[in-house]
Amino acid sequence: MPKKDNLLAILWMLNTGAKLTAGQIAERLELNIRTVYRYIDALCASGVPIIADSGHNGGYRLLNHFIKAPLLFDLEEKKALLHAAEFAKEAGYPGSEALDHAASKLRMYSNPEQEHMLSRQLAGFEVAGRKAPPAVQSVLAELEQAIAREYPVETDYRTGREEQAKRRTIDPYGVVYWNNKWYTVGFCHLKQEIRSFRADRMLTIQPAPGHFKRPEAFSARDFFLQKMLPDLPGKGTLTTVVIAGRAEALDDLCLHWYFAHHLQERTPGQAIFMLEEWAVQHFVPHFLLSYGKSIQITGPQSLKDRAAAVAADLAEYYRG
Repeated sequence: MPKKDNLLAILWMLNTGAKLTAGQIAERLELNIRTVYRYIDALCASGVPIIADSGHNGGYRLLNHFIKAPLLFDLEEKKALLHAAEFAKEAGYPGSEALDHAASKLRMYSNPEQEHMLSRQLAGFEVAGRKAPPAVQSVLAELEQAIAREYPVETDYRTGREEQAKRRTIDPYGVVYWNNKWYTVGFCHLKQEIRSFRADRMLTIQPAPGHFKRPEAFSARDFFLQKMLPDLPGKGTLTTVVIAGRAEALDDLCLHWYFAHHLQERTPGQAIFMLEEWAVQHFVPHFLLSYGKSIQITGPQSLKDRAAAVAADLAEYYRG
């Protein structure tokens, strides 16, 4: 490891409260014992209060009242970081290799009791999700650099309605992870407006000439959700929809991205939504039928009639 990593490793090892000899540190970090002595001297010279106890039970330790730096994590903080790393890797985070390296450091520079506890807790913690395709990670890595350095990117982008990809130039303002997919939000030079783009539909990506300035206080997440979940005013006639049913089914329905946005009231036995009439007559009946008999449409009557018609049409289809 580089010198700075070894210095930090020694500091973390001593921060566990253990008293360690130079030989123990050298063995654990696979260093020459003389190198350990030089590193200890360097830490002391930088102001770290390392105490050297001599004798049979001697060794190096930190001064009891040493103020911990923010990077010296306790057990709960380490556990939280390792759990967060599992979520990020499952989502297709582009820095997975760096995450693995950081996680190995967190485990390595823990005392034996902490290391044992972390191993037990992580063994019982797993994330099951739909991983992003490997190609998406390289796209996200390039977008991350472009966002940080504020340069445009060129991409061959294919929408869900097009068979052939089109070359786009985008000023990426941010990336958003939503519903098991990664998106970038930025200014599209072709359409001359801010749009969102799915990372898995960016078939190629490369830096483009130029430079852009990200709008002040712009939130890619807020823009994305505003487009996906528009505000209710101005969206046409609204209808009160009342759904009764089992608590677990209602819980699941109320967590759905569309219904959660339009939820007005929730009681143990029912949920009330304000939905656009167009949605009530089109996709809402199809979606609610997937819950079977675990829920019941209480109102309006038009939605009950529409759901019954959809169910009858499906039954006729499968009889044919």
